[in-house]
Amino acid sequence: MPTSSRPWFIAGTATLAVWLAGCAREPVAPPPPPSATATRAAAVDSERLARAEPEQWFTQGRDANGTYFSPLTDITPDNVGRLGFAWAYKLGTSRGQEATPLVIDGVLYASSNFGRVYALDAASGKELWKYDPQVDGQWARYACCDAVNRGLVAFDGTLYVGAIDGWLHALDAKTGQLRWRIDTLIGRTERKPYTLTGAPLLAGDLIVVGNAGGDFAGARGYVTAYDRKTGAQRWRFFTVPRNPAEGPQDQPHLEAAIKTWDRAHPWDRGSGGTVWDGMAYDPALGLVYIGTANAAPYNSHGNGRKGGDELYAASILAIRADTGALAWYYQTVPQDRWDFDSTQKLVLADISLDGKARKVVMQAAKNGFYYVLDRQSGELLSAHNFAVVTWTKGIDPKTGRPIPAKTADYDNGPALVFPSESGAHSWQPMAFDAGRGLTFIPVIESGNVIVEAEHRRAGLVEGQFTTPAFTPEGYDPKAMQSLYGDLPAFKTLARGLSNDTASRGFLRAWSVAEHRIVWEAPTASSWDGGVMATAAGVVFQGDANGMLNAYAADSGRKLASINVGSSMMAAPITYKVNGTQYVAIIAGYGGGAVITGAPFDPASAAYRYGNDGRVIALKLDGPAPPLPPERTDPPWPTLPAKPTDAAQVAAGELLYNRYCSRCHVFGRSILPDLRRMSPQTHGLFRTIVLEGAYRAKGMGRFDDVLKPEDADAIHAYLISQAWLAQSPP
Repeated sequence: MPTSSRPWFIAGTATLAVWLAGCAREPVAPPPPPSATATRAAAVDSERLARAEPEQWFTQGRDANGTYFSPLTDITPDNVGRLGFAWAYKLGTSRGQEATPLVIDGVLYASSNFGRVYALDAASGKELWKYDPQVDGQWARYACCDAVNRGLVAFDGTLYVGAIDGWLHALDAKTGQLRWRIDTLIGRTERKPYTLTGAPLLAGDLIVVGNAGGDFAGARGYVTAYDRKTGAQRWRFFTVPRNPAEGPQDQPHLEAAIKTWDRAHPWDRGSGGTVWDGMAYDPALGLVYIGTANAAPYNSHGNGRKGGDELYAASILAIRADTGALAWYYQTVPQDRWDFDSTQKLVLADISLDGKARKVVMQAAKNGFYYVLDRQSGELLSAHNFAVVTWTKGIDPKTGRPIPAKTADYDNGPALVFPSESGAHSWQPMAFDAGRGLTFIPVIESGNVIVEAEHRRAGLVEGQFTTPAFTPEGYDPKAMQSLYGDLPAFKTLARGLSNDTASRGFLRAWSVAEHRIVWEAPTASSWDGGVMATAAGVVFQGDANGMLNAYAADSGRKLASINVGSSMMAAPITYKVNGTQYVAIIAGYGGGAVITGAPFDPASAAYRYGNDGRVIALKLDGPAPPLPPERTDPPWPTLPAKPTDAAQVAAGELLYNRYCSRCHVFGRSILPDLRRMSPQTHGLFRTIVLEGAYRAKGMGRFDDVLKPEDADAIHAYLISQAWLAQSPP
């Protein structure tokens, strides 16, 4: 990616004051001395985490194993239909919401876009405090799938949150005041495309943080461990090699990795392998587990390369918490060419498998397989598909490697591949019920038509390199002809497939011991929410249509659907305060949902009511939740003169597809439809695109890749599309 000499720091932030172990650390004030008052807020310690008290929700997955399972039993299959409104809190944003809140001793802690944090009374929703990390909106540009945040860590009176600009913040849980913050990014001054969207991980006295950016040119994956009290860097672990031209590899495990990369790999485009979600910790073994993302760029065969396994992308790794050294790895997709990250949530469990007691780490991966690994040795114990899979013929049980499928090769033309780049299971949490031996997975049944665009007019599509992928519903050869040239008909690509190729969603109960689907329930869309299960036998999941649904854990029978009026992607939680059990969720759409087209479905709540982010809590015998007002589209604004330069409009179409369409799509969506720009925005268009006039709104500047005439071409294209929408041929 082109670089700029202009520093890319947060506007108005303090000068970096301390450099420690290669990272900027900015202590704001020494932590206050402990007191009885101070320790009442987020008073979590190792003993409480081990007990996982039923009334609390201490971690992202409720307990130290990340199960998203609650022992509470007041809400049952018989009475769940009586759930009603308890309270709601508006977050003041319309961006996507992916975080799971925490509840500790009657206080609910929630995180939202860019790294904002809120402390609320868990029984009433009353705001106790809120914290804004004051992020420059420029950073939203390199968030592949919206400026989201996936959650917090709480321990010993401190909350830890990552902001999208790469700073890790430690907050006083009682007051919300900043204790310290540290810069987690490498390559900041070179304007590398890193962001921080995932939840940190507590690992003993460490806070472990990964970074996103593998969908853009220039990122190299790594995780970093910091002292949780001071923010001092303890170790950094790179997941993929550096450019061999820079010298020998900088960490021992990378000497083996570099041998698996094509010698002609374009190192200037990065190597991917980022860790943007999917981490876990076993204190008994002293191991930190991480899942890594795609290699970059996606197509390892581009420009005639032969590719290679590309370690340690698309892998599950164990790292020694005390030293930061690699303990073991398992690569789920060697030579991944389909964007099959292995960053989905990792669940730890002690189970009986094939008659033997096992300590395992489990993942329902993006690639469609449910993996069970021995968490001490990394031995593959089982790998079976829980969704339609065509990228491989299966996993060889002896080698653990996928068996190649020629139908997934797009070297000689577009290929229809299952699952899609969204994955059969994405970041949305699954829930594990150890008593029933079932994992409840939010499943996406969808394929992609992958088009290698390197030698087509479209070329680069920012966030997808030169390998864009289209859902069956979005693949239209006629409409795509101007950018991608002649393309085969969908029915030609789908020939021989017996399954329904339409994108759909399911909630599936997976038997870990029997390696099979026990039951499934269709969901509202192909992009619905994460899952939470309870000991009472109720499984909860929010959906795109604004329904919080409850299912019977044993059968999948739908028990209730409560209309909350907001589309949901995140996982619900349940907790108890003063004898009352609540179910709560952070509601709001965005992220990868924009890619699936769900916001454009008239049945979705985001389409009908808009997308105001909210924390919503329910309890038994509450009233029906109040619904937001119906969304209405304003009349079309007065348009500038219709462009007459066809060449300029055509150039604008190409540039819009390359740099803008990933976020701004036509129709009702999360971000503005740019055909409906106001006269004021039309007047500021160059300033917005090239100088960042709307950075406060999350619209970054693009002067590193666009010239003034490029901005004018995009503007002309948008005006032409607005005229076309008002006066279709």
